[in-house]
Amino acid sequence: MLAWALAALLCSLLGVGSQRPSLFSNKGIVYGTVGRPVKIYVKLHQDSPVLVCMDANRASKETVDPAYLWIGPNENTLTGNGQINVTNTGKLIVKDFMESLSGLYTCTLSYKTIKAETQEETIIKKRYDFMIFVNPFAPGWKSMCNDSNDCEDATNRNILKARDRIEEFFRSQAYILYHHFNKTIPAMHFVDHSFQVVRIDNCRPGFGKNEGLHSNCASCCVVCSPGTFSPDVDVTCQICVSVHSYGAKSCP
Repeated sequence: MLAWALAALLCSLLGVGSQRPSLFSNKGIVYGTVGRPVKIYVKLHQDSPVLVCMDANRASKETVDPAYLWIGPNENTLTGNGQINVTNTGKLIVKDFMESLSGLYTCTLSYKTIKAETQEETIIKKRYDFMIFVNPFAPGWKSMCNDSNDCEDATNRNILKARDRIEEFFRSQAYILYHHFNKTIPAMHFVDHSFQVVRIDNCRPGFGKNEGLHSNCASCCVVCSPGTFSPDVDVTCQICVSVHSYGAKSCP
């Protein structure tokens, strides 16, 4: 009965959460940046944000005869299929994101500028790079997190609440047994602050943490890049020069 009560308490507390902010599975729009790649983190089996083949400054201006060319991680031209959606306005969405879809997505924007005095036309080209990585949130996160702001942070706060309530449960049980039951029942003694929660830091196989590569998401488990692998629930990806794909779980 005691175990059931504790399990119910934990489930009720941990079932409240939310989705991580824009570093993950952002459902808004992500513009490119000239000269440096934009890093995006997408939850496993979720859709990527809308990637726009244009920077925010360019998007605020009139663009004459724009043309867009998207190149995927395999260096092939992206024209759109069931999983990759490319629109006529230069927007790209990757659906049901998986480890193998991680990598560099490049778009080249071509457009015209026209001099008012001479009507001379000039073709301008700009390149935008998007590095997309996959983050393996726990199965069922979407149904549990609802529509709040940050599932991971909310879950961590709720774990601390669970710790405090479990501690209070044992304290109250010790008091009840001592004051309301006969003395034949073995005494329960509870030492304040003796109950602790220990954080276990690990990532699933094929994923790891890399503060250098993912400084804006240092605590995230991110898919292992080519040249690395993770065979178990370690925290970091190990070096393996013979790995040429994302999410490797072994070193051939």
